[in-house]
Amino acid sequence: MNKVIHHDPVPWLREELQNKTAALEQEIASHRHTLSLLRATENAYGRFVPHQLLSLLHAKSILDLSLGEQIERRMTILFSDIRDFTHLSEAMSPRETFSFINSYLSEMEPVISQHGGVVDKYIGDAIMALFPNSADAGLQSAIDMLGQLRRYNEGRERAGYAPIRIGIGLNTGIVMLGTVGGSRRMEGTVLSDAVNLASRLEETTKVYRTPLLISEHTLFALKDETMYHIRFLDRIRVKGRVQPQSVYEVFDHEPEAIRTGKEQTRQKFEEAVAYYHLKQVEKAQPLLESCLQAVPDDYPAQIYLQRCHDYLATGQHTGCGEIEETLVWRDEFLTGVAEIDQEHRALVDCMNNLSQLVRQDDVSGLSSSVEFLSRYVHAHFGNEEHMMHELHYPLTGEHIHEHRRFVQVFGKLKDAILGGQHDPLYLCFQIQLLMFDWFANHTTKTDRHLSRFILAQRAVTSEH
Repeated sequence: MNKVIHHDPVPWLREELQNKTAALEQEIASHRHTLSLLRATENAYGRFVPHQLLSLLHAKSILDLSLGEQIERRMTILFSDIRDFTHLSEAMSPRETFSFINSYLSEMEPVISQHGGVVDKYIGDAIMALFPNSADAGLQSAIDMLGQLRRYNEGRERAGYAPIRIGIGLNTGIVMLGTVGGSRRMEGTVLSDAVNLASRLEETTKVYRTPLLISEHTLFALKDETMYHIRFLDRIRVKGRVQPQSVYEVFDHEPEAIRTGKEQTRQKFEEAVAYYHLKQVEKAQPLLESCLQAVPDDYPAQIYLQRCHDYLATGQHTGCGEIEETLVWRDEFLTGVAEIDQEHRALVDCMNNLSQLVRQDDVSGLSSSVEFLSRYVHAHFGNEEHMMHELHYPLTGEHIHEHRRFVQVFGKLKDAILGGQHDPLYLCFQIQLLMFDWFANHTTKTDRHLSRFILAQRAVTSEH
């Protein structure tokens, strides 16, 4: 039987198919390499423009960003800075300086990221970070940064280096987040006077030798301030602002003995600060001395006691002087929404009446101020909240939260006044602070933003 031999009729076809398969695999490998390189490049750019910043600007990639893009939202801004860095760097070579800064920043950046923060920029040894989710995230990050610093310093001391100190300031407010620069160089950043106040608070930590200060904005933005150890510290004037700002010290990071002592003497300390601002140093001094007996290293108490001594010796008083002044209503306070401006003017009148009573050391009219504020929080807040819901104001939740915090703080003061729990003059000062801060921060900032939205919506409605 003859054997049948099968011949491949198209051997060239198999060879060409093999060649094309090899070429395709090579092209796929090339694409994979290109994709891997693009991802690596994107990640590298992410070190300069954080992915969280891209997300806030609703950009999927850095390629989606263009100059001038911007969004508006409420955030908490954190500023931190190394104390005496110039003195430290003088003893180091440029290489050692860079190594030191990078070792320090490498300790702080993960703590910020852990709490949902975005490092906006490094300014030498300083850090500016944004917390878009909550004020609590920003404050907890600051507390943990100080805890991480303590561990970092332990390593420095074991290596024979001196420990370092830092100052941190936190403020919360409405900011514009976007891109700035020119056609060849741009960067993402935030613009707002809320940023300026955060920076100013960081600088103020130097004055009081305490590492963590927050503004009244941030205090009111916290979900529950009783979860932290916080006390009123002072009033400061910020460049560009007419009204002074309240400053609060957070001392959760302190060693247990100091933290407990400051908490136990918090009421005495805050009363002493009030009496100092009221120029009644004879009442402030024994309270401060009592604070220092409990916590000898309470530096703010030391500073206020020295201020009392200076006042008695020279008559020089370190304060904003607002208690002795009358707040004159100006056109710049107007928002353009008549029903809101009318309530604001009434608030200013109440503030001035109360200031006059304090100057005269007469608290007999305190009840009338309490009655006014009781009506104010019911009628004015109710009207604003109705307009916000009706017009679908995008920051309604944050705005109402500020209303609720004001009502909460005022309610406690009202109960204290009616219950005769404290010196009426001290409570009068507390009511003053509440109104001063509310006018400086809410009525001229938060309400102004709301009013612009209302006017814009009314303009659209009138066109139709």
